[in-house]
Amino acid sequence: MENFPVSSSILSATHIGLFLQDKYGFAAHAICKLLKTGINHSYLLTDGRSKYVFRLYSLSWRRHTEITEELRLLNLLRDAGVSVSYPVKDKADAYIQQLNAPEGTRFGVLFSFAEGEKLLNFDAGVHFKVGETMARMHQVTQNLQLQRVTYTPKVILQDSLYKIKGFLPADTEEIQWMALTQKYLLDEISRADTNQLRKGVTHMDIWFDNFNITREGNATLFDFDFCGNGWLCYDIAYYILQLHSTEKVEAERDGKQKSFLAGYQSVTPISAEEMRLLPALGVSMYFFYLGIQCERFDNWSNVFLNETYLKRYINLLVKKYFDENVLKGNDVN
Repeated sequence: MENFPVSSSILSATHIGLFLQDKYGFAAHAICKLLKTGINHSYLLTDGRSKYVFRLYSLSWRRHTEITEELRLLNLLRDAGVSVSYPVKDKADAYIQQLNAPEGTRFGVLFSFAEGEKLLNFDAGVHFKVGETMARMHQVTQNLQLQRVTYTPKVILQDSLYKIKGFLPADTEEIQWMALTQKYLLDEISRADTNQLRKGVTHMDIWFDNFNITREGNATLFDFDFCGNGWLCYDIAYYILQLHSTEKVEAERDGKQKSFLAGYQSVTPISAEEMRLLPALGVSMYFFYLGIQCERFDNWSNVFLNETYLKRYINLLVKKYFDENVLKGNDVN
């Protein structure tokens, strides 16, 4: 019987381990385990005392040039002393691997392991250090340009809402609210003094799931899969957005937010216009990532994404953050 075509597969961790042993010269006792599935798949390779993460990109998710540019960025940051997970070359001096998966050719990259662990909640001192790390990253990436996506308001707000509309009926209160809010945010952004908004390469996904923290409180950033060109303050806005999601006690959250911003500004300043736009850009990031969930429905988000989920997400996260931080004009200082 002929094999039926597939659109997405999870490759055997055992055979990924053998593949990495051959390509990188790891010892035969090296252990490879599936770490996480999602938009991409991650495998943890343990070779004695050393650990590595092998990211296997989904089919057609990123072009070869886009991955090359991501790795160029990581090497620039590493050379500048910014604490990031960096790519590792194989025996042939190559970074990017090609694997013949059932669905077609998929790209893979081996990364250094970020020391420490993921923490959902941590003290204000660590938030200060994360702010420092983000600011140092932005010092390197300001005015840098990659051959990757440029995060315009169209990409963030308009393209995203178009994807979401495919999963929510047009007559629902939630999609109507999203449409009105999209217009509000576009108008707000159009009035911005863009001369005060620093441009360059932005990570776009800095939150607790994408950095590890050591016992000493030092943070190492990883997962630059969404990096692209745009306003650097998108990273600041997204971090504060996630802080509001994970910290439910207002006084603690506000203290940690101030510490994060203080850490950032101990390295480089945030302009008054950037600060003013942070709440609106945070809501815009909710639009963007909800759009990504809808875009990747075929091989990732279908296990949880449905009309009920979208309505709850919009009401409990997007609308709540908009009401509390944009409409009320809360100061993020």
